[in-house]
Amino acid sequence: MEADHRETSALIIGGTQGLGLAIARALIAAGCRNLVIAGRSAERGAKAAAEIGATYRQADLADTDQIIRLVDDATAAMGRVTALVNAGAATDRGSVLDTTPALWDRMMAVNARSPFFAIQRVAQRAREAGHAASIVNILSMVVHCGQSFLAPYSASKAALANVTKNAAQALRGDHIRVNAINCGWMDTPGEDETQRRFHGAGDGWLADAEARQPFGMLVKPDHVAGLASYMLSPQSGVMTGAIVDFDQNVAGAYPE
Repeated sequence: MEADHRETSALIIGGTQGLGLAIARALIAAGCRNLVIAGRSAERGAKAAAEIGATYRQADLADTDQIIRLVDDATAAMGRVTALVNAGAATDRGSVLDTTPALWDRMMAVNARSPFFAIQRVAQRAREAGHAASIVNILSMVVHCGQSFLAPYSASKAALANVTKNAAQALRGDHIRVNAINCGWMDTPGEDETQRRFHGAGDGWLADAEARQPFGMLVKPDHVAGLASYMLSPQSGVMTGAIVDFDQNVAGAYPE
């Protein structure tokens, strides 16, 4: 899956670490020279941008108006946005029994509402300028169900899965493609923080977790980044509305 991004102007929301940063690196390796990465942490974002030669913009996914302004800012900085990645997310825990309205609203705002309006604004600007665009939403295998302690997270990602399909249908006439990736359990700095914060994990949690996996590893960001780069590139042709499971556990399978 070779990708050519020499003509790409990309905005990666949630692009300062983990999978988002891996996608940024993949785009640069394929020739992208116009790239804005966005995230909450100014310190982390500035460091990542300097490392890969991108532009950093601070943005909080909980603030949808800020995300809309981010798209306009990235458009002004690069002249246009031809590729958008929605890679940021909140992963707070909550079950159907203990999720509060405040937690539910925050998860939907961060994981579904702001990505929706980022897609909307990129599409509006692309239509106004008359150019094609491609969008990739980073989802999760939890869209198929999810663990009991991931009720609001699973619901928010399932909502974004529907947005992916609906937007792909609505925007195909404008040559704007929208696809998504359902990621499995992934080895990222964010996951390390989550395991320590919510599950009391120690330094050896990753080795223990990987030893229990069919392929002896968690999903790696670089592997997923290659697929995202392809989806965003002209080489993926007319592909739109696709949601690809990227995991070693097959949804719907049962123990044999």
